[in-house]
Amino acid sequence: MNSRTSFALLAILTAVSTLTVSSAYAEELACVDCSLEDVRVAANQMLLEDIPVSVWTDKVEYSHNDTIMVKGQVANIASGFPVTVTVVNPLNSIVTVDQLTITENGNFETTLYTAGEMWKYNGTYTIKVNYGSAEKSNNAKVELTGGVAHIPDNTTDRPSKQCGTNDIAANGQCVPFSILGGMVTSATINTNDNSIVISINAEEDGILTVTPSKTVQDGIFMVLVDGEEWDDVEIVANEVTVMFPAGAEEIEIIGTFVVPEFGTIAAMILAVAIISIIAVSAKSRLSIIPRY
Repeated sequence: MNSRTSFALLAILTAVSTLTVSSAYAEELACVDCSLEDVRVAANQMLLEDIPVSVWTDKVEYSHNDTIMVKGQVANIASGFPVTVTVVNPLNSIVTVDQLTITENGNFETTLYTAGEMWKYNGTYTIKVNYGSAEKSNNAKVELTGGVAHIPDNTTDRPSKQCGTNDIAANGQCVPFSILGGMVTSATINTNDNSIVISINAEEDGILTVTPSKTVQDGIFMVLVDGEEWDDVEIVANEVTVMFPAGAEEIEIIGTFVVPEFGTIAAMILAVAIISIIAVSAKSRLSIIPRY
């Protein structure tokens, strides 16, 4: 296959959601007794073998109550390694993260449902795939329409901090994590219990590793799985590894400190107010004491 053909096939693969080859280039690859569909399949396979990780969707535009079919292929399979799929919305916030098992042929696929709070904005959603290193990564972009208008960059509603692909977003904080055997769906910070509460979807036994910075959480000493104290846990400084069972839905990591949203500021304001009241009261009492 010459360079002009390879470039044309690559452009076709990245520009549309389904893999197609034009009849003009198919003729260059034609063989005796081969149908046009056979030529398309062969050409697509040759192209995929030159790309470490490929990903595509069944369409390029969806509504906010739709189903996105995601498929892809890995050129060189490494035994035991899944493909990590991360979806990012138009605000650059993570919508969902999943890890997919690869078939013997190097194929993977998943289904994304666009109903939900994180899918509500119109605009471009990026589906990123990674196979263990930055060199083995790719992405597909889809458009969602019919929902809430895209929030401009200068509004106060924009998230204060953008988290990376391997971070959990919790109350504006980014917590590094990795997971096998399940998918993280959301996370919140519970200031009452000094804990980080992580919701997961676990179809099989798996492992979750979370490494919050000490400014987010410190003094980690206990983990709850679905509300029960869990022993199958390793805690080394601020790195927590939880071996969770299939069907687990919630993992809560408890420490002696968790970053407050407004608690510290409110306490400082209250302290200043009390000191001011005491100072004013003392001055008032001094002003009414008769002087001799």
